[in-house]
Amino acid sequence: MRGLYAQPEGPTGYTERKVVMARHFMVATANPHGTRAGYEMLRAGGNATDAAIAAALVLNLTEPQSSGIGGGAFMLTFNARTRQADAWDGRETAPAAARPDRFMGQDGKPLGLWEAINSGRSVGVPGVLRMMKLAHEQNGKLPWARLFEPAIQLAETGFAVSPRLNALITADTRLRNDAVARGYFFNSDGTPVAVGQPLKNPAFAATLRRIASEGPDAFYKGDIARDIVAAVTAHRLPGDITEADLAGYEAKRRDVLCGKYRAFKVCGMGPPSSGAIAVLAMLGTLERFP
Repeated sequence: MRGLYAQPEGPTGYTERKVVMARHFMVATANPHGTRAGYEMLRAGGNATDAAIAAALVLNLTEPQSSGIGGGAFMLTFNARTRQADAWDGRETAPAAARPDRFMGQDGKPLGLWEAINSGRSVGVPGVLRMMKLAHEQNGKLPWARLFEPAIQLAETGFAVSPRLNALITADTRLRNDAVARGYFFNSDGTPVAVGQPLKNPAFAATLRRIASEGPDAFYKGDIARDIVAAVTAHRLPGDITEADLAGYEAKRRDVLCGKYRAFKVCGMGPPSSGAIAVLAMLGTLERFP
């Protein structure tokens, strides 16, 4: 696979693409390392659920601006043998202590966008790992720990920083104000990690090893959970997430929302996602035209 620090997350607007065909399977992610991880799972005898989980774990490392086990996700799976489609809900939830005035300042006015986002109050209870485990228990073929191997190896050996990651680090003038982020994303001379520069994350590898061995409880309970709570509540504008919030999180299996479009049956993630509702509404409009 050439150019492994290729730009992920394609640019906005119209971009010409080549048509690519596959006979047996296809893996597509926003970063070549993620695609390779998914491919490895399929070559090892895994299925699409295994591939999706492995790819997502790698993306946490290579595109931390967009992916991570500290966030939320939705997942759709389809079993070609049984013709069964399932939806998995790992969306973040608000802490139990959250109230409607969460993003209001002391003056009674809404907080500014950046102030609200860059605060402990914006942190929800993460659901990604619980969702992954639930989907894997239902559909996975490979052992749970096997899915973590590509991300662990890449975190230990390092990956080449992509142009997009470098551009985002460079553009975020506030990032260097955080000591942990500064130590990871910036060189000792204060310059952002360069395009193609190897970036390692041994601490993340160690965390993934524990989750691979002990399951999601290693993240949602114990010292990792305590560290999450400590970081959120120590912020200048602290949040109110608790260890009980983390320990009590439950991912859910949801009904798939389906509709017809011409000769096709189109299915997607239903509420709390708006994805399938919006797509089916647009397709319903398009169907009125030749």
